[in-house]
Amino acid sequence: MTRHYNFCAGPAALPTAVLERAQREMLDYQGRGLSVMEMSHRSSEYVAIAERAEADLRELLAVPDNYRVLFTQGGATQQFAAVPMNLLGRGGRANFIETGIWGNKAIKEARHLFGSAHIAASSAENGHVEAPQQADIALSDDAAYLHVTPNETIGGLALDFVPVARRGDGVEVPLVADLSSTILSEPLDVSRFGVIYAGAQKNIGPAGLVLVIVRDDLLDQAVSEMPSLFGYRQLAEAGSMINTPATYSWYLAGLVFDWLKRDVGGLEAMAEINDRKAAKLYEAIDRSDFYSNPIAVRNRSKMNVPFVLADSALDNAFLEEAEAAGLLNLKGHRSVGGMRASLYNAVPEAAVDALVAFMGDFEKRRG
Repeated sequence: MTRHYNFCAGPAALPTAVLERAQREMLDYQGRGLSVMEMSHRSSEYVAIAERAEADLRELLAVPDNYRVLFTQGGATQQFAAVPMNLLGRGGRANFIETGIWGNKAIKEARHLFGSAHIAASSAENGHVEAPQQADIALSDDAAYLHVTPNETIGGLALDFVPVARRGDGVEVPLVADLSSTILSEPLDVSRFGVIYAGAQKNIGPAGLVLVIVRDDLLDQAVSEMPSLFGYRQLAEAGSMINTPATYSWYLAGLVFDWLKRDVGGLEAMAEINDRKAAKLYEAIDRSDFYSNPIAVRNRSKMNVPFVLADSALDNAFLEEAEAAGLLNLKGHRSVGGMRASLYNAVPEAAVDALVAFMGDFEKRRG
C-alpha cells in the first residue's frame, strides 16, 4: 500500500497512526464485537469515548472550567448562522474583521438573518494580502460581539495578534473566532475568546463534525425562536446529544487528540513542527524568481500557503507532475487560482521536504 502526501485544504490529511488504529478497531472495538459506527450513542461504551475525547481536548487547549465544549454537526458554515442566533437575543449587532472569503460569508449570513452587520476592520482594499491591526478596529456603538477569521484558508492570510473587542464606550464584547484551519496547530489562550468554533476536517478529524467552545455566560443570549439543534444552551445540557451525533467522526477526533498528546507531545511540540514546515516552504518560494506568495510576511499563514508560478501556462503541468510524484491536492481554490499547499498537523515534515525538492526540480526544467 502506498500513502501519498496530501496537501488538501479539507477534508485534509489524517495522521497515519490514527488511521491505523481506527483500522485495527474497525470491526471489533476493544473486544466488544462491533464497530464504533454500530454503537448506540447512549451506550456506556460510546459515552466513554465521547467523554475521553472532551477531556483530552480540554487538556490540550487548557480549556477553563467556565467554558462548555460542544461536538456539533453541519460544518463551520452552519455556525455563520448559529453564532448570531445564539448571541444577538438581547439586541446589539454583529461586528466583523473581514480578511477574506470565509469571513465575508459569515458577514453575509449575519446580514441575511438580522438585516445588518458592521465591518469593524477589513483588508478588502488591499486585496486581502495584509491584515488589519488593532488600531484599525472600530466597533459599532451597538456591537454585541466581534467575529474574526484568524486564518483564511483560501487566501492564506493570517492575523498576527488576538484582537481586543472594545467599543468606544469602553465595554469589551465577546470575541468570536472561526478557527477551522488553525485549531490545535499551536497553543491557544481560550480565555481570550467568548466563542471558538472549528470544522473538524482540517486539524481535528473527518468532515461532519464541528467543535464549539463557548463561555458559560454566553449560553443564555439566544434569540427566542432558536432551533434546538442550534442552541448552545440546549446542546450543552444534552452533552451534544440532542439527536444522534456524528459518532464516528467524534471517535476519530478523540484518536487525533490522543495522538497529539501521546505521539506528538502536545501543542507546543506541534507548533515547533508546524513552524519548521512553513519556514521551509516559504524559504523555497522567497529564494525563487519562479514562485511567489502575495501575502505580507507578518500575515503569512502557517497552515495554508498559496503560491503562483511566474508563467500560469505551466500550472497544469506543475499539478500533473506533482501528482505523479505523489504530491496531491496542490491546486489553489477556484476563486483565486494558482497553487495552495495546506500544511495541517497530519502533514509530515517529510511531505514539505518532498514538495520543496519537486518545486526546485520543476523550476530547473521549466523555468
